[in-house]
Amino acid sequence: MSGAAPRVGPILPALLAARLAWRQLRHEPARLAAAVSGVVFASLLIFMQLGFLTALFDSAVTVQTALNADLFLLNRTTEALWRSAPFPRARLAQALALPEVERVIPLHVGNAVWRNPIDGQKRTLLLFGVDPSAGLLGFPGLAAAEMAELARGDVILFDERAKPQFGPVPALLAERGAVTAELGDRRVEVAGLFALGPTFGTEGHAVASEPTFWRILPNRGPGQVDVGAIRLRPGADAEAAARALRALLPGDVMVLTKAGLIAFEKDYWANTAPIGFVFGLGVAIGMLVGCVIVYQILFSDIARHIGEYATLKAMGYTNGYLVRVVMGEALILAVLGYIPGWLLGLGLYRVASARIFIPLTMDLDKSVLVFALIFVMCVVSGLVAIRKLRDADPADMF
Repeated sequence: MSGAAPRVGPILPALLAARLAWRQLRHEPARLAAAVSGVVFASLLIFMQLGFLTALFDSAVTVQTALNADLFLLNRTTEALWRSAPFPRARLAQALALPEVERVIPLHVGNAVWRNPIDGQKRTLLLFGVDPSAGLLGFPGLAAAEMAELARGDVILFDERAKPQFGPVPALLAERGAVTAELGDRRVEVAGLFALGPTFGTEGHAVASEPTFWRILPNRGPGQVDVGAIRLRPGADAEAAARALRALLPGDVMVLTKAGLIAFEKDYWANTAPIGFVFGLGVAIGMLVGCVIVYQILFSDIARHIGEYATLKAMGYTNGYLVRVVMGEALILAVLGYIPGWLLGLGLYRVASARIFIPLTMDLDKSVLVFALIFVMCVVSGLVAIRKLRDADPADMF
């Protein structure tokens, strides 16, 4: 640290500043460990909150993504699929008046009480009623042969990824070939499985034909529909058809494209349901906590070395060089804290997925986003902390 600051371009001064920053950090291993721990905690908090938030959105639209249709009708008062409100079935017949519409398919959605066939424990699942031959539901593992079984009365297909509290239905089905259980105070036969999984709104799912749906939920009838799925003729423009249907149909229903249906569901969880706000707030709190920790570390480090910084100024080093030193410390802390935070987050994702039965995935986009947030967090902390460099005045020190 002797001689004038090198002036041979931006790269060498940056490298020299980074080297000095690293030496200052490692000079006190205990303080470095405390600083890195703070960044790790912030990284982990952001990873978990962001993981829950993305899991919330991903699981919320698994059903919508698997619906094989172009447009959808919903009651104007519907907030989300699992809280849908029915509308008159006549709206589907009216939609057929549009030349671009090829077929309309009613979908019934309702909550029904399932009794565990082993211990009798009751749980609520989301039941879908549909025409088995319509090909509307594209759920994973839902075979056409199993859908054909729904034509028989009081037969359902069960979600094999439902929470364990519903009972070992897949194992019983493999052992016996068929399982008899109670759904909505009615004896039903489980004839097959599909793989959908729980969401933050429901713990499991089942599929039945329309007549079976009405028998399980006797307060519902054929005159009411929860979702009207519309298939357009080949080559028809979905957006144009949606606009035409909005002008054609009464105002008690809304017309959405498939992308609009998915966005509608996500909007409910992001802006209406409190859980979306809680997870988003958790991300912000994680960044705030990290900013405070990194700021305190950098500020105290500058305060302890204020004499050395004044000496560097007296030797000819500029304020810009000293700023690069402090920012170098901030970025080093970001990298050192992010790596163990990522590893711990990966482990906790697996633990949380096994406990809540909703997959939390550590993908590249999420990893890059969290690193960017940690990077910004440390940069902001460094920018706030460098104000202390104004106290490094050689005239005051000597």
